Amino acid sequence: MKLILAADKNWAIGNKGELLCHLPGDLKFFKEKTTGKTVVMGRGTLESLPGKKPLPKRENIVISSNPDYVVEGATVVHSHEELFEYLKGKDSDEVMVMGGGRVYKDLLPYCDTCYITKIYESFDADTWFVNLDEMPEFEVAWESDLQEENGIEYRSFEYRRKK
Repeated sequence: MKLILAADKNWAIGNKGELLCHLPGDLKFFKEKTTGKTVVMGRGTLESLPGKKPLPKRENIVISSNPDYVVEGATVVHSHEELFEYLKGKDSDEVMVMGGGRVYKDLLPYCDTCYITKIYESFDADTWFVNLDEMPEFEVAWESDLQEENGIEYRSFEYRRKK
């Protein structure tokens, strides 16, 4: 599996169920990396999407502990065991974890690649990701050029789990 997110300089990833800021270039990067793939998210992340609807041109899987939770256009699973059973037979390189905080934390041990957009500012936040730069099992395999939008500088990285 792979993971994708944007984090500020403190590895904050969200506030009150929303992204920290709007960066069209990062949204384009997200779309390029996830279109045609299977995306895995928690219920809160799904409900933060436009129209609270699954993302188009992707297979959407939503993890929810609520056994009655149903989403049109998405598969709902109720545990990690159910998720892994559902994913059996799928190419793990085609599965992208896209949030939120708890889903990232729980599924990071199963991810071999993380696409991280680092935003070189700090924002008010209530959700953070681990600092991959402090995790010896991960290394940077690629980084983009520095970009700037709306007065905010950022760069995208690909982290890979060391073999």
